[in-house]
Amino acid sequence: MKNRKKTLILHKFQIMLSLFKSKPLLKDLIPTNYVDIHAHFLPGIDDGAQNLSETKQLLEAMKELGFSQCIATPHTMKNVWNNTTQSIQAAVTNVKTNLPTLSKDLQIKAASEYFLDENIILQVQEDKLLTLKDNLLLVEMSYLNAPLQLFDFLFELQLKGYQLILAHPERYTYYHESRSNFDKLKKAGCLFQLNLLATVGYYGKEVAEIANYLLNHQMYDFVGSDIHHLNHIKAFQNKIVIKNQKELMQVIEKNRFFSQSL
Repeated sequence: MKNRKKTLILHKFQIMLSLFKSKPLLKDLIPTNYVDIHAHFLPGIDDGAQNLSETKQLLEAMKELGFSQCIATPHTMKNVWNNTTQSIQAAVTNVKTNLPTLSKDLQIKAASEYFLDENIILQVQEDKLLTLKDNLLLVEMSYLNAPLQLFDFLFELQLKGYQLILAHPERYTYYHESRSNFDKLKKAGCLFQLNLLATVGYYGKEVAEIANYLLNHQMYDFVGSDIHHLNHIKAFQNKIVIKNQKELMQVIEKNRFFSQSL
């Protein structure tokens, strides 16, 4: 009887150990030569790093996590973050001048995370937008509701030759109950970028569930950290909560597409 009890206890322990092993820390999933395509480390131009000291802290932490290349994507949103190609490039020059070693180690460059509204349509008429690579343009929507002219905006940008990558679709909660909208966005030509922090439940359980749903349906094309501050860095020490680890690893690997040589 005692032996049977010991066997049951050992069996339960082995199950618990197996479950523990099946949920790795997010930081341990970062592969060699990982290219981050969504981060806010440029100083003082959006809600990310507010000065060069914070930029240094973030870049050092990203290097420690194993990032090998980093693309800054400051917000461009009229009347909130009135960034231009010139202001963003000036911020990059500032970082490269004052943090030359980190800038070289992480091969930093810049694009932008453009807010989808009528202003981006006006901007694209006058200015060449900053892309992640080639014609790949990172865009975001409001967290409150999708724009009424969403598909018109997508069409106009595509007419200008841009391939759109929608940042963190899992975070648009107004789509959580109508998941067919994700299919419509894909059919409209949007690529999807997963926020890595969604996989550890940083934005809440529902966002993590949607991230898992989109992974299960193979809708993600790339991933990004969306790092703004040190709390985001700390979250990489957390265990992932999503179930689809295999698909997650496959999507992370797709970021190699953005790799650039010195």
